[in-house]
Order: sequence, then structure tokens, then C-alpha cells
Amino acid sequence: MKIKPEHIAIIMDGNGRWAKNLNKSRRYGHQQGASSAKNIVKEASSIGVKYLTLYAFSTENWGRPSKEVELLMRLFLETLEKEIDELNENNVRIRFIGDRKNLKDKLITKINNAESITKNNNGLKLYVALAYGAKWDIVNAVTNIFHELEKGMLTKEDIDEITFSKFLQLKDAPDPDLLIRTGGEKRISNFLLWNIAYSELYFCDCLWPDFDKNEFERALEFFASRKRRFGVSTKSC
Repeated sequence: MKIKPEHIAIIMDGNGRWAKNLNKSRRYGHQQGASSAKNIVKEASSIGVKYLTLYAFSTENWGRPSKEVELLMRLFLETLEKEIDELNENNVRIRFIGDRKNLKDKLITKINNAESITKNNNGLKLYVALAYGAKWDIVNAVTNIFHELEKGMLTKEDIDEITFSKFLQLKDAPDPDLLIRTGGEKRISNFLLWNIAYSELYFCDCLWPDFDKNEFERALEFFASRKRRFGVSTKSC
């Protein structure tokens, strides 16, 4: 049996370029990107992947033109309203990670509702990184640890990698085994910097709306071909 990743993280890149290549609007590109995300969630669930983390909107994305940001926020809201019942029926548990302080109340309400509806599901654990940045995640963890130290809930002797990880956004999930990035770029873009220390990295030229079952299987084939050593050599000098 081929080795299968327990946790897959995906940087979904290329919606805008995909739309531009077709002389379509960026909204159309993002809509098709949402459709691709839905299909990959279904595929990951069907093959038994336990955790899937999708990078939907970064902290840096707030710097995009305001009209595009508004468009994306509406799309997140519409997608949640449209898909939550099916996700729940398919036993998917959805969680959102990221800094919610700049999100509108209506979207936060929908996020909280989606998390509540699916909280008892024991199928695929779907994490959506929304207004997420790994640097923010790490600073937020440090801040919360400092507060625990001040309250006497922790001592400095308690702080190690395991303790630190418990204060990160993905504290309830194992580190990703496989990171996929579409769109042809070969960079991490401030995504899960702590968590992907030993993830296998798969970069493909395919733009996200074109990332289908066949492209997903290629990424899984790549993962199955890797020998994961986690910094440990099996050979003696």
C-alpha cells in the first residue's frame, strides 16, 4: 500500500492569473478556485486523509485593493452558507485559523456557526486559514505564553517545543506531512512556518482552479516516493 499523508496543507495560488488567461474577472477566478477547493475536500475525505489545511487568505492579503478584499470576504460568506450543510452531512469537521479582528461580524458569526454545527463530526478535519500569517501565529503564541507565565500557569522550565506548539493555531492537529503549492511559485508565503519544519514540499505549475483529482494524485505519488528521515540518518559514518 502506498504511503498516504495524514495531514495535507495547500497554498491555493493562481486564481487571478487563471481568470486573466481566460479574459475573465478575478471574481470568476476566485469562484472557480472555491469550486476546486470543494472538490479537493471531497477527494481528500474519500481517500482517508485525516487533516486538510487550506490557505484561503493571508494577513498580507489585506493589502490587496479594497474591492478585491471585499469580493473575497463576500465569497467566503457565500461559500460557507452554501456548503456547510453538505460538509456536515459528509462528516467533515471545519475549523478556522487566523486573526479574526478585521473580519466583519456577519462573517465571524457564520464561522462560529459552521464550527459549532460540525464540532462533533469525526471525519476529515478541515482547517481554513483565513486572515492567517505564520509570523502572526508565532507572535500570538509567544504573547499567550507570556500571559500564562504572568498568571503562574506556566514556568519558564515548562516551555519547550511541545508546550509552544500547544499555543499555535494548529494545536489540535499533527504537523502537515505534505505541503502543496499550486501556481508555479516556489515559496512558503508566511504559511505554517513552525508546523512545516519537516513537511515534504510539492510545487506544481498548475493554477489552482485547474488543480483536479489527477493533479492531486500526482502530488500524492510524489509524497509516496519520498523517504522521510526527519533529520536522522540510518547510515553510519
